[in-house]
Amino acid sequence: MIKPIKIGALAIAGALALAACSGGSDSAGSDVLVVGTDLPLQGASADASKSTNEVIALVLEQAGGKAGDYTVEVKEYDDSTAAKGAWDDAACAKNAQDHVANANEVAIMGTYNSGCAKIILPVANEAGLLMVSHANTYPGLTITWDAGEPALYYPSGARSYARVIAHDGFQGTAAAQYMYNELGKRTLALLDDTQAYGIGLADAVEAEFTKLGGTVLRSGWDIKAGSINTSTFEKVKGQGADIVYYAGIFDNNGVQLVKDKTAVLGDNTVFPSMAPDGFSGYPVLREMPEAEGLWMTFAGKSLDGIKKGGGQAAAFIDAYVTKYGYEPNSSYAVYGGVAMQVIMKAIAASDGTRKGVLDAVFAGEQICLTAEESVSGMGFCLSTETGDVDTVTMTLQQMTGGVETDIRTIDIS
Repeated sequence: MIKPIKIGALAIAGALALAACSGGSDSAGSDVLVVGTDLPLQGASADASKSTNEVIALVLEQAGGKAGDYTVEVKEYDDSTAAKGAWDDAACAKNAQDHVANANEVAIMGTYNSGCAKIILPVANEAGLLMVSHANTYPGLTITWDAGEPALYYPSGARSYARVIAHDGFQGTAAAQYMYNELGKRTLALLDDTQAYGIGLADAVEAEFTKLGGTVLRSGWDIKAGSINTSTFEKVKGQGADIVYYAGIFDNNGVQLVKDKTAVLGDNTVFPSMAPDGFSGYPVLREMPEAEGLWMTFAGKSLDGIKKGGGQAAAFIDAYVTKYGYEPNSSYAVYGGVAMQVIMKAIAASDGTRKGVLDAVFAGEQICLTAEESVSGMGFCLSTETGDVDTVTMTLQQMTGGVETDIRTIDIS
């Protein structure tokens, strides 16, 4: 299997070459500063991305459109294509140039997909542009993981990327422990979608499940829309696996994947399955009878948990419903608001330049959100060394009656 990092490296090289041609100097310290959101606005993730942009707009509205002395505006970027129906390498590379070329843009909120972040991050880093993600969970963006990581994403030699959720080293560990210790499974069919997020997550699941004493049967699934994966599950059946884990995103032929699993192995009462947060927030999945009983993990507090937690975070969800007439489509949409809160704190502490905003996260006092002020209800501080959060909470869920239902939270130290 060709590892995606090699493809990503080519995309990174092309994007950096374009950046060198287009310039990309520091913003001039304008009183009106721009935050770019970079999300897949087409395809299976469109609804979640729409909700994310709406959450961000509400966070900004409730702050009076200001961060400290600066007026803040949001510019939406689409990193997907209609033809692909998901994030696209070329779209991400183009967006990287557009972010850098926008002189008043001081930060990027995004991306949703880790593979897209691999392309945009090095270009933004070279331009001194802060990037804060609400959903990238691929570990190698901030810690040593695959060859050359994370240094290859930081050509300037300094950090410029943060995220407000835990990386998949934690999620994979939690999933493996649950399947082995609590579900009592010993032979895991581990399928990944051959992309950055899926491979990184599968690596973490495999390492922990094997460490616990289990057997892992690993393979990829065919992500081309409409492709049939029945042969993969026939092989799983013949090898004696007792649970399947989908390491990847639902955008990647997830509908057919779940249908094929059920057709060959049976529903989740007969042969259980588990998925990561890459399967969270998809109305199509929730409506599938084949998804009933699917175990899931989410890297943070879910929307259900936020509402039940009460306080200002629950009040924010109520305000969102009042404004838009429906709840956020995805738990990650709320974390888009959290990422925006971090960016606005950085802007307020800055001199209005890209460097000033970046330094506020990595060279000044540690940026923190309290549980009371965070729209997710989760408090944390960002590491000035890695950009990762210092508090890790995982939510265990199960699909019941078409709803991603919280079972409990799992705190990991």
